[in-house]
Amino acid sequence: MPEIKKGHNQFYIGDDEASAIAKVTYKDKDESTIIVDHTFVSEELRGQGIAGKLYKTITDYAREENKKIVPECSYIEAKMKHNKEDQDLLAE
Repeated sequence: MPEIKKGHNQFYIGDDEASAIAKVTYKDKDESTIIVDHTFVSEELRGQGIAGKLYKTITDYAREENKKIVPECSYIEAKMKHNKEDQDLLAE
């Protein structure tokens, strides 16, 4: 499993942020809320559960930082609705 690294407002897989082959990006809405706006997994990594790992990484990050999530990314939104244990992270 490739390593997921923390970048500037993103968690990614790849040599550096600019050439990430998979990533989940977010931006700060306010000090207690992040907007998760994009998830990307390159063709070469698809089918390996990478998007799920990125989802887990961003939800763990939100918990550690005591932040809520506004899921603008359709993948993250669907995953949060499906995972009852993460619904406490949804911003009002």
